[in-house]
Amino acid sequence: MKQILVVILALLLLSCGKEEQHDFTLIGQVKDLKKGILYLQKQQDSIMITLDSMAINGEASFKLHSDLEEPEVLFLKLDKNDDEDGTIAFFANKGITEINSTLKNFSVDAIIKGSEQQKVLDEYLEMMSNFNDKNLDMIKESLEYQKAKDTSKVEELKVKFDNLLKSKYRYTINFAVNHPDSEVSPYLAISEVPNTSVSYLQQIYDALADNIKSSKYGKQLKDFIEERQEEEKEQ
Repeated sequence: MKQILVVILALLLLSCGKEEQHDFTLIGQVKDLKKGILYLQKQQDSIMITLDSMAINGEASFKLHSDLEEPEVLFLKLDKNDDEDGTIAFFANKGITEINSTLKNFSVDAIIKGSEQQKVLDEYLEMMSNFNDKNLDMIKESLEYQKAKDTSKVEELKVKFDNLLKSKYRYTINFAVNHPDSEVSPYLAISEVPNTSVSYLQQIYDALADNIKSSKYGKQLKDFIEERQEEEKEQ
């Protein structure tokens, strides 16, 4: 009987000492953050669902966990208990992802190290930042021309705006087609160019590897294409 009790006690101690296992862990630090709450979230339909949270009180480091069936975009949200907060979107996969940022520029300063999908997304976002810089320059020019009442230059910029938007769409479509083995491709199709023609969306879907077609975003892209096709039939 004593031996049985010893074995039971040992098993209880072993189970208590084990940290709960999770598919996904997010670690990191927010420089200068002294007090606030960090939320790990996912989007389900149009609702943001909190997977884990952690109150920060003097310690800027954090660790958040979640179950994760397959690669998908998650969100790290900072609530500072004031009117300002910030959100960082990232592509998560099973294992550990690290996000380091600052309190001052939480969303902009984020450095993300983790999944292969995130590396692909970073490559895309780097090019998008160039497009966004050009867009901001054009906005500045447009305001100056409007102030000077130079209508001809304003009209010229409208054409440039349109061409820049087309270039962004073309780049996104080509990027998605050229990365058929990544879940990032169908994600970009439904999040960045949903208004492009169905033929381009179909081109992206057809290029996907079979395992990507059966992924979360691959299935969503397929459903979205079918919805668009039905809408066009009704018109």
